Amino acid sequence: MDLFLKTVLYTDTDGRARWRDEPLALTEGKPAARLSPLLPSGGYQLRASPVGFRSEFHCTERPQWVFILGGRMEIGLQDGSARVFGPGEHFYSADLLPAGARFDPALHGHRSRQLGDEPLVTLFLRG
Repeated sequence: MDLFLKTVLYTDTDGRARWRDEPLALTEGKPAARLSPLLPSGGYQLRASPVGFRSEFHCTERPQWVFILGGRMEIGLQDGSARVFGPGEHFYSADLLPAGARFDPALHGHRSRQLGDEPLVTLFLRG
């Protein structure tokens, strides 16, 4: 495997959150353990969300990786689509409010919720 698939939640030119996949080349390391180049980071936070947790629509304040450590997380977009992430899965959250825009909960951002009967445990790693 010479590529890592980076699933990105981003703000499109129309101000709406969307998904895209970006390949990240694994150009370093050894054949038995391929590595990406060293990427910048700005700290991390752990979050525990109880069964029943859900958020309203919001934008990401700062780009960050979201790693699911336990439970299941659903990310819903304004177009009605949703993706579910479980333990060991991740995405890069970069759906920022467009410059100069005032937040409109009918247009901008995403919402998240815990699914199932296990609490949601996530690690947020700032990019």
